[in-house]
Amino acid sequence: MTATPQTTPLTYNGYVTQIANMAVVGYTNVTNSSSNTIVVGVDPAFNAIIPQMLNYAELRIQRDLDLLPSQTSNTAYSLTTGNNQISISSNDFVTVQTISVTSGTAKKPLLPATKEFLQNVYNDSGSTGIPKFFAMFGGDAATGGNTSNNIIFGPYPDSNYPLTITGTVRLPTLYPTLGGDGYPVTGTGTTFISTNLPDMLIMASMIYISAFQRNFGRESDDPAMAQSYEAQYQVLKQGAIPEEYRKKFEGSAWSSDSTSPAATPTR
Repeated sequence: MTATPQTTPLTYNGYVTQIANMAVVGYTNVTNSSSNTIVVGVDPAFNAIIPQMLNYAELRIQRDLDLLPSQTSNTAYSLTTGNNQISISSNDFVTVQTISVTSGTAKKPLLPATKEFLQNVYNDSGSTGIPKFFAMFGGDAATGGNTSNNIIFGPYPDSNYPLTITGTVRLPTLYPTLGGDGYPVTGTGTTFISTNLPDMLIMASMIYISAFQRNFGRESDDPAMAQSYEAQYQVLKQGAIPEEYRKKFEGSAWSSDSTSPAATPTR
């Protein structure tokens, strides 16, 4: 059963409306080719910056908070006998956290190490075994890492081993798919961030739009505008960070509890 969120979620239409109101930009409703109502700005320049404004806000939040829903696993990769390297799509993970090999019915977790350690200790393909270590080894040279990232293992595998890789991914963006008419297909979609962190999403977006309003630097009409929104974003971030730690049982004494000023020392 899906529970109703105990927040006021931001849909895409709601997001554009909020930003337009706070930035004092006119907006209107249009009906797209799918007969859906979409909120758009009356200023083409405002509409043009919405995708990258969302990018700025959503990426900041994901980098700052290390959100629990961004963690996932992938079992599509495997090691082959005598080959100590695999390439994984750069779209699969932002950061790799753990890797385990499946040997028989057991999953054996590998320890992260440096590539220098593996190159010195496990540099002989004639000596094989069940891998114990892994190291990130850069991206593909052809596209500068835009296509794939490399991982090396030690020792060289003595058999084919399925892998389970866990790590973080980018969460879906609030920016919707565009239809053939150039308008979003729907304006009612939501995301984890727009549902659970709408306050941070708005504040981060207002920092970005300060540049659109020429209020970003010292020579602007209102040089304090961007700094004020930045300060408010930082306040919200300081409350959200420990909450994310608690979700992952990385709070006080490795629990899901808030840090108590009275319960010291920690258990």
